Amino acid sequence: MKKIIFKNFLRETTIFFLLSCSSVALIVWVIQAVNYLGFVTEDGHGFKIYFLYTLLSLPKIINEILPFMFFLAIFFTLVKYEDQNQTLIFWSNGIKKSEFLNIIIKYSLIFLILQSLMNIFLVPFTQDKARSFIRQSNVDFLPSLVKPKKFMDTVEKLTIYVDKKNDLDQFENIVIKDTYNNNDSRIIYAKNGFFSQLNNQNFLILNEGKILNINKGKTTVINFKKTQLNLSDYSSKTTKYPKLQEVSIFILLKCILQPKDQRTQIMLGDKNEFGFQCSHESKQLNNISQEVFSRIFKPLYIPLLAIVSALLLIKSKNSIGYSRYKITIFIIGVILIAFSEILTKFFSYNLNKSFLLMITPILISIIFYFLFYRQSLTSSK
Repeated sequence: MKKIIFKNFLRETTIFFLLSCSSVALIVWVIQAVNYLGFVTEDGHGFKIYFLYTLLSLPKIINEILPFMFFLAIFFTLVKYEDQNQTLIFWSNGIKKSEFLNIIIKYSLIFLILQSLMNIFLVPFTQDKARSFIRQSNVDFLPSLVKPKKFMDTVEKLTIYVDKKNDLDQFENIVIKDTYNNNDSRIIYAKNGFFSQLNNQNFLILNEGKILNINKGKTTVINFKKTQLNLSDYSSKTTKYPKLQEVSIFILLKCILQPKDQRTQIMLGDKNEFGFQCSHESKQLNNISQEVFSRIFKPLYIPLLAIVSALLLIKSKNSIGYSRYKITIFIIGVILIAFSEILTKFFSYNLNKSFLLMITPILISIIFYFLFYRQSLTSSK
């Protein structure tokens, strides 16, 4: 009988979690996808890059909402069981409240492992994969961003201005500034021009104009009848270097553990132009430590949330102040989730200072566990 009751509880909780988590994740993903439209409208990337980038953001969204949805699933199921007098049936069949709590804790360990795997491996991998699409993009949506009477500076180190667009779908009076570095640049003027595509690369074909090459203050002028600008040689201003959240935990650990005099640039795979810089600066080491500890220790709050939600079993719906008690439990769960996010900001490279932060969820879990055990004994008398 006990196995059937526990099995039904876990099944209903899992179904609620899957439905609610997928619904919320989808809503957040759609909202985020709308925000990412700037990759197309402002940065010039194609819709394929936009779709792949937004799709790969889904694991991160699920990982972020997982603790709250897990807490909500157990909270909702226990409240429903109490409202339908099912918990009373449990106690009548000889099930102890401590047994029910232990089942919930064991159930939470599945989600602890799940979020740990997502935190440590899946999310950084998908985020880096999404960034790799940005690195490989050739801003193939750029031609549609060029508008008459407007400066277009979406592409890094390149500014394009056109006066008007004629009936032949050509731009007239084109001015382009191409900045190589702080000392060298060139200004191109063309009477007219148009965009053309060859071998999946975009070219700007220019007719009848001049090129002013500026090299360390010296200017040379070149006249041309026809020339072309290969836009694949340029990249958008979208960040291409990996963020800490996108770097493998093995690389981060290597950066933390290696001696200061050996900290050099640690590259990601064979993408040498987009390396992760590992320096001996304390600020960066603290940021890396925060990221590592966040991935490892934040999932420890999931069993704590399970214990907090199980506190609903202490009181029945006929108890005085039950409604207020439910609200209190829910608020405590939300505060703990926010608390877990805030505490990660205080991790540092100094392990002695961070040790207390690491064991905080374990200590709070032990406190709530004994609180539950004590209250369950009192309520059963």
